[in-house]
Amino acid sequence: GVEAVSIPAPAYPKESRRLGQEGVVVVRILVGPNGLAIKAQLLRPCPFTRLNEAALSAARRGVFLPAMRLGCASEEWIEIPFRFVLR
Repeated sequence: GVEAVSIPAPAYPKESRRLGQEGVVVVRILVGPNGLAIKAQLLRPCPFTRLNEAALSAARRGVFLPAMRLGCASEEWIEIPFRFVLR
């Protein structure tokens, strides 16, 4: 299967931070044979649009080890949770 190599932490939107919004967003990412995201979609969004968008943006910039089928890199989906927690 696909393995995440490097996924940037999502930027916590300033307005979401100000409003005390927290949540977990699960993003489904289609990883191409080159290890980059082909598409990203919300699998389990949180109630806050800004957090969902920040998670999608981070997911699209991820780098992955692609899935191998019969010795060749191939497309495959992976699910990644992004946690937004104020400290």
